[in-house]
Amino acid sequence: MAELVDNAKFAEFSRQQIEEYEETGFSFDLSQRNNAILSQLNNKISANGSKSVVNNANSTSSNSSILPSAWKTGTTIVGIIYKDGVVLGADTRATGGSEVVDKNCEKIHYLAPNIWCCGAGTAADTEKTTELIASNLELLRLSTDTQSRVITALTLIKRKLYQYQGHISAALILGGVDVHGPHLFSIHPHGSTQRLPYTTMGSGSLAAMAVFEARYTEDMEEDKAIELVRDSIRAGIFNDLGSGSNVDVTVIRKDNNVTRLRTYENAAGDANTYKNKYTRPSKLVPPPGTTFVIDESFIPHKNVAPVDNTDGAMDI
Repeated sequence: MAELVDNAKFAEFSRQQIEEYEETGFSFDLSQRNNAILSQLNNKISANGSKSVVNNANSTSSNSSILPSAWKTGTTIVGIIYKDGVVLGADTRATGGSEVVDKNCEKIHYLAPNIWCCGAGTAADTEKTTELIASNLELLRLSTDTQSRVITALTLIKRKLYQYQGHISAALILGGVDVHGPHLFSIHPHGSTQRLPYTTMGSGSLAAMAVFEARYTEDMEEDKAIELVRDSIRAGIFNDLGSGSNVDVTVIRKDNNVTRLRTYENAAGDANTYKNKYTRPSKLVPPPGTTFVIDESFIPHKNVAPVDNTDGAMDI
């Protein structure tokens, strides 16, 4: 930046800096871009002779196509505390708008050997947020030489999400076992958290919660807990278009033994199974000769020489 030697320019620059700091307590990299978009939108509306009604990014108008639109996300993630630990479950469908972009997306993320996390929302936000927290937990373990605490991971995540005021689209279910026993938390994108014995999140969470509310009991056995998690994810898959494909399950036990059941079940089944059950109607299978052939001829290309195989195999 050039040196400010004019007192008037220096005063104006100082005033702008003070106003910028007073507008918000947080610094967002895209704030200037958003203000420029809104300014263009207001100018466009004013040029058309209509009243400017745009005050924030959530306002709508006939000319709002200039604003970037958010894609609807879809996921079903669940967690449950059972007798000897925690069971986490998730579907594997990743969507971009109304299109399925990944049929086998991994939504259960590693944070520590004894702590795992299910993510719903924007795939990039959930992956990079959990990678950052996992790195911080690893550095903390190296410096303290102790096992990671679930409450430590919870605090790091909620502080990071609250710092960005919900602009990180990551809704998480945090589960783990430490010296204080099994823990399960739901974490919302704005940083609010809840400690629960069982919880669901994502667009298929209502269907999954209906299964939990009907069948959950305290001190469940591991096989019953896995079965309940599987059925809750299946409920989300079959009742929510944003959820689908397979069921992933992760079991975290009190003895620090973790079992990852990747593609524990293909909820929709194999496509070949459905194809074998379907018999094509005879009316849809035209017999030979249905289409009358008027003329048939074959003219080879003049520049293509015939292949001579009399000399034996080709040299390589």
